[in-house]
Amino acid sequence: MDIGSRRILYTNVTDHPTAEWTIQQFREFMAFDHPYRFIIHDRDTIFSACDSELKGFGVRVLRTPVRAPIANAYCERLVGTIRRECLDFLIPLNEGHLKRILREHARHYNRGRPHSALGPGLPEPPQAKVPAGPHRHKLPDGYRVTSTPVLGGLHHEYWLEKKAA
Repeated sequence: MDIGSRRILYTNVTDHPTAEWTIQQFREFMAFDHPYRFIIHDRDTIFSACDSELKGFGVRVLRTPVRAPIANAYCERLVGTIRRECLDFLIPLNEGHLKRILREHARHYNRGRPHSALGPGLPEPPQAKVPAGPHRHKLPDGYRVTSTPVLGGLHHEYWLEKKAA
């Protein structure tokens, strides 16, 4: 997770995470040029084994203090949000199903779910600009609200689009 933009950067799952598996996830994510300077993680032994490997990617490793979950509050909040908004309502059938669920939820989290910390805004805002109407509670002329279901209708994303002529 990128703390500044609140964007989910990478997701993956496994039944039994190991240090080798975790290092491979970092390799896949950080294989290309990246703007990141820091990696924050807790004191799990899996992450401790990754520290020397992570320094090779040009990032500084910051470990949270002992017994201080608030020190990594952004990621703790993200995990809780995924559980409350997604996994409390869906039962993954297998690892592949869980990967698809998390991929779709991450896309929704980044592109369609408003974040109050961003003003409210989106981590990846759409490129198209909609003209402002004369009144902020009325739709601009020639536009309508469109929605798309996410995760089988568990959530919906809304946006304005031009009406067909």
